[in-house]
Amino acid sequence: MQTVLNWIELNQSIIYIVILMIFVGIEVIGRVPAVLHTPLMSGANAIHGVVIIGAIIVMGQAPADNYLALVLGFLAVVLGTVNVVGGFVVTDRMLEMFKKKK
Repeated sequence: MQTVLNWIELNQSIIYIVILMIFVGIEVIGRVPAVLHTPLMSGANAIHGVVIIGAIIVMGQAPADNYLALVLGFLAVVLGTVNVVGGFVVTDRMLEMFKKKK
């Protein structure tokens, strides 16, 4: 318990920043009109390619006998890829709605 309290004391400013980011994020997302929600979310899903790159780096740096890091890295790559592809699919479907019909 003492180690947890020491960690909190050392990282107190970072914890405050994360809490403020959560509140600001809730306020910003709460004020987005419903019409803009889908384009913003599809774009955010496409940005999650950063997760894929981070997971590949973690898997590359992990020792061969650290199965937990390898499994979590693999899951992050798979789920990040699904998220990115889903973002592009939703964006493509939205753009199809604005094309002129023949």
